[in-house]
Amino acid sequence: MKTRTTRALSAGAALAGLASVAACGGSGAVTAAGGTPSFDGRGPITYAAGKDASGVIQSVLDRWNKLHPKEKVTFIQLPTDPDAQRQQMIQNAQTKSDAYTVLSLDAVWTSEFAAHRWVDRLPEGRFPLRQMLKPIVETGEYRGGLYAVPMSSDGGMLYYRTDLLEKAGIAEPPVTWSQLKADCAKVKRLPEAKGVSCYAGQFQKYEGLTVNFAEAVNSAGGVVTDPKGRPHVDSPQAKQGLDFLVDSFRDGTIPKDALTYQEEDGRRAFQAGKLVFLRNWPYMYSLTSKKDGSSKVAGKFTTAPLPGLDGPGTSSLGGHNLALSASAENKATAIDFMKFFAGQEIQRFTLSRAPGAPTYHALYDDPKLIKQYPYLPTLKKSVLRAVPRPRVFQYGDVTAAVQREGYAALTGAKSSAQALKDLQRTLRQQPATD
Repeated sequence: MKTRTTRALSAGAALAGLASVAACGGSGAVTAAGGTPSFDGRGPITYAAGKDASGVIQSVLDRWNKLHPKEKVTFIQLPTDPDAQRQQMIQNAQTKSDAYTVLSLDAVWTSEFAAHRWVDRLPEGRFPLRQMLKPIVETGEYRGGLYAVPMSSDGGMLYYRTDLLEKAGIAEPPVTWSQLKADCAKVKRLPEAKGVSCYAGQFQKYEGLTVNFAEAVNSAGGVVTDPKGRPHVDSPQAKQGLDFLVDSFRDGTIPKDALTYQEEDGRRAFQAGKLVFLRNWPYMYSLTSKKDGSSKVAGKFTTAPLPGLDGPGTSSLGGHNLALSASAENKATAIDFMKFFAGQEIQRFTLSRAPGAPTYHALYDDPKLIKQYPYLPTLKKSVLRAVPRPRVFQYGDVTAAVQREGYAALTGAKSSAQALKDLQRTLRQQPATD
C-alpha cells in the first residue's frame, strides 16, 4: 500500500475522503522486468477532470457504476481553467498521492507527464487505436509508447456568415488569408454589414493565444518546435504567420476588442452578428444554431477549414486523453474503465449530448451524425491536417513564453521579428523531448 501522508496537502480534506475509498481493494501496478508496468488491483477508483458543465461525464460514470457496483468511479471535478487543472495533477503526482486514478489530460500534456513518469505506459493492445484518426492517437504517444488514450479531440474551424457572403456574391469561403480580407471588404460594403467586424479568434493572454499563434505560424509553413521539442520559431515562415495577425489588428481586419477574447467572447460576438468570420472549436456550432432567440445568426452560418498563407491552413490539435496516474491504486479496474470511457459507443453517446470532436473514423463518416452535426466533414479535415502544440517537457513554461511574446507583438509592444527572436532564445533554454 502506498503512503497517504501527503494526500491532504495535495487535494484537500474532501478529496482525501474520496481517495481513501479509491484505495481499497488491491495494490497498484508492479514494475516488471524491462520497466513495463503490470496492472493489478480491483476496486473503486477516481476520475480527475475539469468541471463538467454539461453533466455528460457523470452520465457516463453512472453507466459504468451501474455495471460495476464493486468498482465504482468517483468524479473529482477540478477547476475549469486548464492551467489550474494541470497544476493540481502535477501536485498530486509529485506527492505520490493515490487521490487521482484516471486523469483527463489535455492532449498537449502527454510528453511532460510521461517524461516525469507521473503516468504509466499503457498496454496498446487493450485499446482500438487503429479505428481512430492517426493524428489523434499520436497525441497520446511518447518515445514510441502509449501513455494516454484519446477520449475526445478538437480542431479549429472557420465559422462564417453564409447570408452575408452570398449577398456579396461570394460563392465559396476563403482558402487563404488574402481571400479572407478581400471577401470581408466586399461584405462590409453591404448595408446589412454596418458595424460588423471581419475576423476574430482567441487573443487574450491565455492558452487560446498559444493555439492561435501556433495556427498562424503553422499555416504559413513554419513551426514553433519540431517533433523533438526543439524550437524553430525564428524563421521567415513564422514571421509571415505572426505578421498576418499583427497586420490584421493594425488594419482593422481583427477588432481591437479581440485582444480580450477567449472562446466564449468570440462566440457571443459572432452570435450577436458582430463578426463575418470567427476561428473557434466545434462546441459552438450547436449553441450558435439555437433558434430560441439567443443567436441572431442561427441558420445563417456554416463552417470551413481554417485559411492559410497560400492555401488551407493548419489547426492546432486539441482534445483530452485518458492517462493512468503512476501512484494510483486498482489499476486493473482503471484500464478497463479507460477502455470503456474511450470506446466508440460512449463517444457516440457523448457526441449526442455535448457536440465536439470524436476520435473514431466511423463517427465522422456516419450519415445520421452528419445530418445532426453538419460540421463533422469539415472537422475531420481539420483534425487530419492539425498539428499538436509544442510537445515538450515543461509545457507550462513554453506556453507562457509564447503568450508573452505573441501578445507583445499583437499589441505593438514589440515587432514580430523581435518577438520571435526573443521567443526562440527563451525556448532554447527548455529541454527537448528526446
